Amino acid sequence: MEKILFATDELTGLIWASAKMRPSKSTKDMELSSLKKKFKDKKFAAGCSRDVIRRGAEQLGWELDELLQKTLDAMKEIEDEIEIKMK
Repeated sequence: MEKILFATDELTGLIWASAKMRPSKSTKDMELSSLKKKFKDKKFAAGCSRDVIRRGAEQLGWELDELLQKTLDAMKEIEDEIEIKMK
């Protein structure tokens, strides 16, 4: 659990910031390729440490793309619930 939290803490911030820049303001229609573009843009969400995200993937024994996709999928699943609780 500790490794998952370490790996995804920064990443969820990056994903949420990416979603808010989309016309839909949602993760639901976000593709991995879009997230990877934002990940590579060091100026976008500059406070989110890409090094921490990479290290988290390594600690889990996952490729970076696998961590990005699994985290994005998880956020898509719970987005409606989060939106309701935020209101």
